[in-house]
Amino acid sequence: MSRDDQNRNHLGQRMMLRYSASTRVNHWTMALSFILLALSGLAFFHPAFFFLTHTLGGPVWARILHPFIGVAFFLLFALMAVSHVGNNLPIKNDVRWMKQIKDVLANRDEKVAPIGKYNPGQKLVFWLLVLCVPTLLITGVLMWRPWFAGYFPVTIVRIASLLHALAAFGAILTIVIHIYAAIWVKGSFGAMIRGFVTHAWAKHHHPLWYDDHVKRERSRPSTDAPTRRDDPVA
Repeated sequence: MSRDDQNRNHLGQRMMLRYSASTRVNHWTMALSFILLALSGLAFFHPAFFFLTHTLGGPVWARILHPFIGVAFFLLFALMAVSHVGNNLPIKNDVRWMKQIKDVLANRDEKVAPIGKYNPGQKLVFWLLVLCVPTLLITGVLMWRPWFAGYFPVTIVRIASLLHALAAFGAILTIVIHIYAAIWVKGSFGAMIRGFVTHAWAKHHHPLWYDDHVKRERSRPSTDAPTRRDDPVA
């Protein structure tokens, strides 16, 4: 009997692991950190948002904690990026998928090119954050008072401040799109909470990843022939 036959939900549908426990803990810790960084960052960006400093305990604590949370966020992101970069590399079908974006948006999945664990939209989010997050770290260090800013000319610090704001805007916009897409594709949000998806969901949304998973499961020693059946997409 395969592991997938042992992993079934309350409806009897076969389940497969999409995100490990460590990946999920990392993801939600990053999410909380990003929210705190975005809110406190907006507070520093414009006086109209200054009240948001209270998310970190007030103006003084916000200025102290913001950069430290930023460093923690970068380390968590770096760990995630290194772990998942392989699944975010472009493949030939990504180009076909992008050309069929109208079918994707219209949920005409039968016309869309099969994809791996992540679709081109998810890969774009990944690489945009790979660009934005290190930029935020570098520029943040250049602006970090009283530790580092004093070692650089005022002009450099001002340029860093501008680039930091642009990278922050790009990261926030990217995350908003990421959240919308996770809600739009039913099952994506739940996968990051529970870790598992049904075989039918994986086959429907990420067929190449599903096929690879099935091949690996079949190559494992088993005491029973797995029972195959079509589960409804969930």
